[in-house]
Amino acid sequence: MTSIGGAEMVDWNLAVATATRLVRPGPDVSRDEARAVVAELRRHAKASEEHVRGFTRMGTEGVHDTPVLVVDRPGWVRANVAGFREILKPLLEKMQERRGNTPGGAVLGAVGGKVTGVELGMLLSFLSSRVLGQYETFAPATRELPAGGPSDSPNGGGRLLLVAPNIVHVERELDVQPHDFRLWVCLHEETHRTQFTGVPWLRDHLEGEIQSFLGETEVDPMTVLERIREAAQSLAGGRPEGEEDDDGGRSLVEIVQTPAQREILGRLTAVMSLLEGHADFVMDGVGPAVVPSVAEIREKFQQRRAKGASRLDMALRKLLGLDAKLRQYRDGERFVRAVVDEVGMDGFNRVWTSPNTLPTKTEIAKPADWVARVHRKAES
Repeated sequence: MTSIGGAEMVDWNLAVATATRLVRPGPDVSRDEARAVVAELRRHAKASEEHVRGFTRMGTEGVHDTPVLVVDRPGWVRANVAGFREILKPLLEKMQERRGNTPGGAVLGAVGGKVTGVELGMLLSFLSSRVLGQYETFAPATRELPAGGPSDSPNGGGRLLLVAPNIVHVERELDVQPHDFRLWVCLHEETHRTQFTGVPWLRDHLEGEIQSFLGETEVDPMTVLERIREAAQSLAGGRPEGEEDDDGGRSLVEIVQTPAQREILGRLTAVMSLLEGHADFVMDGVGPAVVPSVAEIREKFQQRRAKGASRLDMALRKLLGLDAKLRQYRDGERFVRAVVDEVGMDGFNRVWTSPNTLPTKTEIAKPADWVARVHRKAES
């Protein structure tokens, strides 16, 4: 993809090889059990389409064009590396241009590509055992990993991934009914597929925000190192005792950003909170009718989300900003529930009208402000 003298800025093959080598083995299942799990997940994904459509009342043209892929952990890694290559292309081209004008840039590019490939592989190996499902929004189609979507979309329209070994692992860990848990997970992920296939502008809007964020990235190594040093001092408790922490408990990923990036990140956080909260709201709303043990599953799953697996896991979640994702589920679900209670499902669905009707980060915490802005202003 992006290279200098044949050396890629990120060694993507090395990233896949590293992650595959380090990934944890999945739960112990026989070949017949594995086939049965895959078949059941595909049935549940299909059944979830109708359940989600009926509950959300969202248009879902094109849903059938986005494939459902049941994958193992290495398969999830390969799919995400393909997505990273696509979404990071403009940033890496920018870095290539900067480094190409630097003495020794070709050598630095070759070495840096290997280092970055290993680092990315280590990150993906950590995440690959924790993701149950994922709607890949920016998924380029390959022979091994098909993607669907609108015919006029040059980059494909996404694909739904269900990570079978992780689903089996969690259902065993929580000691819940496997059939119910698998359907419950599919309801959440199908909601994401419905969001992007039922709201034609959402994918391009999100991609635009991400590219704006990446476009603000500092490519000067000394500038980045200086900001990392400042962030490390902040995390190390460099302020006097009792002085308020201006970073508000943010992760290292959030701290090492420019002011412009933080503004964009605020908008992205609001959108992701909406999407994740909506998916949680839908699967709990549909659940009682089709998932008999939904109350038990929700309670146990929330406890698992909150506590993490270990001290190391909690530290890594903090470093990578995954704690922020947990807040997105909680805050977003509260926003959706409050709005639906106030103006009904059709009233809530005005959120999908245009980028201007998406909630702001402040409105996620204050749903009444969104109702006032979108509904009462329109009525007046």
